[in-house]
Amino acid sequence: MSGAKPMLGDKVVIVTGAGSGIGRAAAQVFAEEGARVALFDRDAESNEETRELIGDSARAWTCDVSDEASVAAAVADVIDAFGRLDGAFNNAGIEMANKLVADLDAADWSRMMGINLTGVFLCMKYQTRAMQGTGGAIVNNSSGDGIIGAPYASDYVAAKHGVIGLTRAAACEARYTGVRVNAVLPGLILTPMVEERLLGNPAFEAQVAPMVERHSIGRFGQPEEVGQAACWLLSDRASFVNGALLTVDGGYTAR
Repeated sequence: MSGAKPMLGDKVVIVTGAGSGIGRAAAQVFAEEGARVALFDRDAESNEETRELIGDSARAWTCDVSDEASVAAAVADVIDAFGRLDGAFNNAGIEMANKLVADLDAADWSRMMGINLTGVFLCMKYQTRAMQGTGGAIVNNSSGDGIIGAPYASDYVAAKHGVIGLTRAAACEARYTGVRVNAVLPGLILTPMVEERLLGNPAFEAQVAPMVERHSIGRFGQPEEVGQAACWLLSDRASFVNGALLTVDGGYTAR
């Protein structure tokens, strides 16, 4: 792509859950495409590692997306540091509790909703305020499970369905806010969380081969592949894209 204009040239973009996995890979993609990146993660050490990987175009903030005061303060700090905000990738999330509905604790449910759904709402609230009328863009990380069901994952599936509803509703407000809102829906992506906590879980061993088979490309995805999709949605090349659900799932939900 020699000579090509960077997709995010000089834009200021927040990435939540930037300390590892999809968030880290996306932040690196955004920086390579010219963005100045504000890294949010509740794990300060891993977030700083991401900042070091990217270099001078990134700054790191310790932020708990499930806590409104933490989100409000971090977004305000970004404005102070960079002077503006142009986009955000709301990626922070946790995996399912791996329990049947009958066995799911209310505490498991509340934790999932607090991070994977309420966390997206809180980030969008303050990001939209910061970008009001500027032509900014938000991309939310939902999941292929946001449009289908899955056993042992009712908490995760419900939260990711909620992210899609929130994305679509906020997209309908673009005429008032000037902010485009879209979502990416990844399939199974080979992040440390997936490899260590899910694929490394003996309870899932028998399900791995069928899951690979359902991804009709014949493999699981890589974190940077989701980052590339989010990058395009945040860029001016997607200026007429609003309320879209972009599956990045190797054909997982096509069946």
